[in-house]
Amino acid sequence: MGSARHGPQERARPEDRRESRRRAGPEGRQRNRREDRRGGGSRPARPSGRLRSLLRVRSVAGQVFVLQILVVALIITAALVTLVLQARRNSTHEAEARSRAVATTFAYSPQTATAMTGPDPSKVLQPIAARIVRVTDVDLIVVYSPDGVRYAHPDPSRIGKAVVGPLKPPTSPRTQQIDTAKGRAVVSYVPVRGTDGAIVGTVGVGITVHKVAGMAAEQLPVLLGTAGGALAVCAGGTALVSRRLLRQTHGLGPVEMTRMYDHHDAVLHAVREGVLIVDADGRLVLANDEARRLLELPPGREGRLVSDLGLDPDIAGLLASDRTATDEVHLTADRLLAVNKRLTDSRDRRSGSVVTLRDTTELRTLSGRADVARERLTLLYDAGTRIGSALDVERTARELAEVAVPRFADIATVDLAEGMLRGQEPDAAATGLRRAAAVGVDADRLMPVGRTVPLTDHTPQARCMESGQAVLEADLSAAQGWRTLDPERAERVLDHGIHSLIAVPLLARGTVLGVVTFWRSRGTEPFDPEEAPFAEELATRAAVALDNARRYTREHDLAVTLQRSLLPRDLPDLSALEVAHRYLPAQSGVGGDWFDVIELPGARVALVVGDVVGHGLHAAATMGRLRTAVHNFATLDLAPDELLARLDDLVARLAREQAAQDEDEGPIGATCLYVVYDPASGRCSAARAGHMPPALVRPDGTVDFLDLPANPPLGLGGLPFESVEFQVAAGSRLVLYTDGLVEDRTRDIDVGLEILRGALARPDRSPEQTCEAVLDALPPDRADDDIALLVARTRVLDPGQVAGWDVPREAAAVSRVRADVTRQLAEWDLTHAGFTTELILSELVTNAIRHGNVPIHVRLLRDRRLICEVSDGSSTSPHLRQAAATDEGGRGLFLVARYAERWGTRYTPTGKVIWTEQPLDGAQGDPGSAMSGDDVLDLWSDATL
Repeated sequence: MGSARHGPQERARPEDRRESRRRAGPEGRQRNRREDRRGGGSRPARPSGRLRSLLRVRSVAGQVFVLQILVVALIITAALVTLVLQARRNSTHEAEARSRAVATTFAYSPQTATAMTGPDPSKVLQPIAARIVRVTDVDLIVVYSPDGVRYAHPDPSRIGKAVVGPLKPPTSPRTQQIDTAKGRAVVSYVPVRGTDGAIVGTVGVGITVHKVAGMAAEQLPVLLGTAGGALAVCAGGTALVSRRLLRQTHGLGPVEMTRMYDHHDAVLHAVREGVLIVDADGRLVLANDEARRLLELPPGREGRLVSDLGLDPDIAGLLASDRTATDEVHLTADRLLAVNKRLTDSRDRRSGSVVTLRDTTELRTLSGRADVARERLTLLYDAGTRIGSALDVERTARELAEVAVPRFADIATVDLAEGMLRGQEPDAAATGLRRAAAVGVDADRLMPVGRTVPLTDHTPQARCMESGQAVLEADLSAAQGWRTLDPERAERVLDHGIHSLIAVPLLARGTVLGVVTFWRSRGTEPFDPEEAPFAEELATRAAVALDNARRYTREHDLAVTLQRSLLPRDLPDLSALEVAHRYLPAQSGVGGDWFDVIELPGARVALVVGDVVGHGLHAAATMGRLRTAVHNFATLDLAPDELLARLDDLVARLAREQAAQDEDEGPIGATCLYVVYDPASGRCSAARAGHMPPALVRPDGTVDFLDLPANPPLGLGGLPFESVEFQVAAGSRLVLYTDGLVEDRTRDIDVGLEILRGALARPDRSPEQTCEAVLDALPPDRADDDIALLVARTRVLDPGQVAGWDVPREAAAVSRVRADVTRQLAEWDLTHAGFTTELILSELVTNAIRHGNVPIHVRLLRDRRLICEVSDGSSTSPHLRQAAATDEGGRGLFLVARYAERWGTRYTPTGKVIWTEQPLDGAQGDPGSAMSGDDVLDLWSDATL
């Protein structure tokens, strides 16, 4: 069949075909090749002809072939030169190594040193040197005495003669290169040492480099052969690549290919008509810039099926079919396109096609409506992504107004029910709204935020809230109802050029939350009825976000209220510390951070900071339980590590109770830092359970983060806790905080600690000033976690406020203690409290002597109260009981409890301390039960007195 159809082409002579292709140019050659292929017989390719085409320098393939051969030849030549130079360098190093090795072996041989110190060194060394020369293939070995006399030499006539010129024997092996008649040589000198370490001579070994270089020369033919083989292989590979390149470029030269590229580039970028090329399989081969613009095709779509380009079905079907088209009009991407399509080969229906596109767009009105619809859809999409980004009512209202201006309205106002801003349900009987947002040109002046908007009859806002649908006022100058709100302000609005509005109710869950009003001014078309449904859709989406923000505000306020009710409201007025604090709840939900300042006996103070895992009401309730527990444990006057251990047991028990009740409230865990400060000694005792270490700011402004043992967090159970003690100077500041202060998603915690260090590093700051400086340096804007900050500046009791005595374990010591206490109270001008104090101390000292162990010590502290302490070495704690009328004893602690304002027991590592507190004015602990001195004396036994 091929011969029947294309007989003339086959009968033509090859010379005529080549001449016609040369004259026809690149396009003619491509057409003739296609004709040859359709003729069923391709032109026989002779090897000599292919080789001539391959080596033809005018073609791209020939130039690539020549360049590749040159590059490979240069690489092989450079490699050979590098190998030769490397071989020469290696020969020199090999010669140095061999000469040094022979010299070192000869010099370090014990026989050599023995021969040199013997009567005839040459007799022994000369035969040995000659034998080594023969075996090692070195050129010479010379042995010298320390004075330069030769003991051994290849020339026997030089043995026994000294070297001409000064010769200093080397102290260590050395090598040098010299030029000789035989060429470049290497000589190594190695000293010979005797048994005492002294140098007794020198061994010199020389070898010419050419002896070693001969081995490398033997490998040169192999290298040359390998290089030649590599060149041949590369030439063959290059020929195959160039042959394929020749076939793909159709034998074109660089000038012809450059011209074709210029034409191709003009079609792609300069022609203002869309051009598409589609192959026979329906894949997009080429699309110029205009076609991409008209069809909205992104770059990189070439190679994909036309059906996968997302085009309109009509135009996609035309492009994928094999039919032709002339000025067919298709609507795609809101454009009317005139499409022309032609096959690349009209005689072959399976060939590809070329498509041209022109943008007609005669129907401008239709196109304009399509633009408006697309803008409305885009605006609704933006509203869904922007409105409600934060669960804040006022911010959500402003986001609604900002989305609408200026793409839908010139000014937008949002008016909400009064309770909305506080998270409350809207009041159906309310007669006014509160303006929460106003966005647009001069909106702050014309419609200020914060004003009350009355809901009077016939106003657009009242009508839309009553009907639940949008209300349109297309001509405000003719409408009268909206002017009743504020006639003077209405005139200013009209003077500003505002001519129409749409008021839309904000409906969520069947409840009207407020009204959004869209206003248009001069320069824009008035609102029409077709825009009211879009305004309702926009308001509906915003109302859901506003209702979510309102409900969140309510829940957040409840949680914050609960949390603040569980935190200390007023800190005690202390002599030991000056305290300031800050507490900032998280923006996204309250947490379980807490702090506390607890008065302890002996003028001591406990500082507590903790953090419960999680957020919300559950975390706040857990925090309240833990704070109460810390207070209860503190009344037992436990050491910090013991208090944390009991708190750990409590948290573990709470976790078990929650697991038993199947409550899905998240894990229960907490961290805590507990510090006890004693103003009498200026010492602190502290322990932490998984919490951030406290900062200590010394009076000179230096800041240290105390290295407390990193105990595990609370709730793990069964793990021990460790506390430490440290001295604190007066005027120092203890800074306790939670991790929300220094942790942030945008920075590392170490960076936050360094910022905190810089904020604290200022001397002479009060605790209040320190809190302000810390929050200025670490602003809590949009904080994701609670922040608790507690700053305490230490004070130390004056030595004159403390008095103490050691008490021997004998009954007579009680009277001496009373006398000493009386004198001390007189010095403090507290004689009015003498009787009560003597009574209390007499009972406590008597109990310590009778029931305790040594050492026994009495201490008085004059602070805001008079504190009496009696310590002994026993851990047995006394208990208060009501003595019967017939009992001879048991009334001592009863008297202490009656006359002291407070009393208790605390344990120490060596025993216990029983303490009491009395007012400085001498008032009794229970005024209603006052007893006379005789009544009190009747309660004492004679032995006690």
